[in-house]
Amino acid sequence: MKRTLIAHENPRSPISEQYRTIRTNLDFASVDSKLHTMTVTSAGPSEGKSLTTANLAIVFAQQGKRVLLVDGDLRKPTVHYTFRLDNVSGLSNYVAGHGDTVREIAQPTQVDGLDIVTSGPIPPNPSELLGSARMEAFIDEAKQKYDLVIFDSPPVLAVTDSQVLTSQTDGALLVVRNKKTEKEAANRSKELLEQAKAKVLGIVLNDVPQKESGYYAYYGNR
Repeated sequence: MKRTLIAHENPRSPISEQYRTIRTNLDFASVDSKLHTMTVTSAGPSEGKSLTTANLAIVFAQQGKRVLLVDGDLRKPTVHYTFRLDNVSGLSNYVAGHGDTVREIAQPTQVDGLDIVTSGPIPPNPSELLGSARMEAFIDEAKQKYDLVIFDSPPVLAVTDSQVLTSQTDGALLVVRNKKTEKEAANRSKELLEQAKAKVLGIVLNDVPQKESGYYAYYGNR
């Protein structure tokens, strides 16, 4: 199934405008402290997290930022499918200590200013790798080369990977799907992120009927 990068393919569409609205709200949410790294997660699978992450990365790049989108899901990666890239070498190679640099594993995209680091080969110990000193080194190196580094991470209720990752970034965005994600699951996800000392930047509710409030709604963390 084709995964539509609508913010790139149809930037004037109502949905693309909603992504830009989320971008603006994130800019305001980080007005007191620079948002240099961000994790995007969801409560469970099939919430639209990865497609939301990809289109957000695109609209930030369209703003003129140098953006790196990193597939931090070392269990069921999808970013390479979305952008039609190979996944021979990526994040897992770097954090496993194979001597790779961010510049060597980052791949350019058809979007000006947006590079991708895919997941790389699926490792047997994702949580340990994401919480390692090599992961800290990856983030530090990426911050030197890019204005914004966005991590697409696994669902927070499924595995501990997202908690590990969000604790190392400047903020977390939680994606939930209208009429699918239970309120209890969304609240529990937010609690887990906060327990990991993550700054919850807000919640994106997708699949909202257009007549109600567009396709996407953003709720800031108050």
